[in-house]
Amino acid sequence: MLRFSALVLAFCAFAASADVSAQTQTPRPAADDPVVARVDGQAIRRSEVLAFQRALPPQFQQVPIEALLEPIVDRLVSQKLIAAEGRRANLQNDPEVKARLAQFEERVMQETVLNRMLESRLNDAALQARFAEYQKENPGRDEIRARHILVANEQAAQGIITELGRGGDFAKIASERSVDPAGKQSGGDLGFFGKDDMVPEFWTAASALKAGETTKAPVRSQFGWHVIRVEERRVVPESFDDLREKLASDMSQEIMTGYVEGLVKKAKVERFGLDGKPLPKAP
Repeated sequence: MLRFSALVLAFCAFAASADVSAQTQTPRPAADDPVVARVDGQAIRRSEVLAFQRALPPQFQQVPIEALLEPIVDRLVSQKLIAAEGRRANLQNDPEVKARLAQFEERVMQETVLNRMLESRLNDAALQARFAEYQKENPGRDEIRARHILVANEQAAQGIITELGRGGDFAKIASERSVDPAGKQSGGDLGFFGKDDMVPEFWTAASALKAGETTKAPVRSQFGWHVIRVEERRVVPESFDDLREKLASDMSQEIMTGYVEGLVKKAKVERFGLDGKPLPKAP
C-alpha cells in the first residue's frame, strides 16, 4: 500500500508539470460538484480531482478514483497553498505571469473553439454516412477456408497432387501424411483465415483458387511444401462499432484541418523574418 501511494504521488507530481489545459473544465453546478476538501476556506471540488486524474499517465486514469482521492487532494492542497503565496506576493501583476496567463488563455480558447466545432459536426449521422462511403470502397475482408497437406520436400508434395488427381481423399491423406500436427487431427482443415493470418506464399496460392480447387503445383513456404485445397470463400464486412473510433479520428482531423484552412483563407496574414523585416512574396 505504501509503495502504491508513493507511485501515485510521483505521478501526481508528473501531472502537476503536465499540460494544465487537461485540468480546465466547464464549471459544474455546485449540487453536482461537491466539495471534497477545504484549505484555508478555499473549496476543492470533485471536478478538480477528476480533472487531475485525467492528467495522469494512462495506467492511473483506469484506477478507481477512490484509490487516488487522498494523494490527489494532497497535491491540490499544496498547489492552492503555493498559488495563495503567489497572490500574497502580488505575482498576479507580474509581467511574466501575465504573459504566461495570456498564452494559456489563448490555448484554452483554441481547444474550446475546436472542441465545440467538432461537437456540432461530428455526430452519429455523420459517422454513419462516412461508414457507408467506406463500405462502398471496402466491402469487407476476404476470407478463405482451406485444407492443406504439409510435407518435407517437393517430390512428396508432387506425388500427393498426382494421387489426388486420381481420386485420392484429401482429408484422409492429410491425416495420414501431413507433418502439421493440427492438420493431422482435422484432415488438414485450417478453418477460415484472412490475408494477414498466413505467410504470403500460402495466401497467394490459396487466393488464386476457386472453391473446390486444389493447387496444381506444390507451394513452398518456410514450413515446408504445401498442397492446398480451397473449400469455401467469403467476404466478411467490417462492423460500424469496429470502425467507429478510426472513423471518428479520421473525420476529426479532416474537419479541423478544413476549418483552420478556411480561417486562414479569410485572414490577412503577413510574414516577417527573424530580424523583423518583411519576407519577399512567394512567386
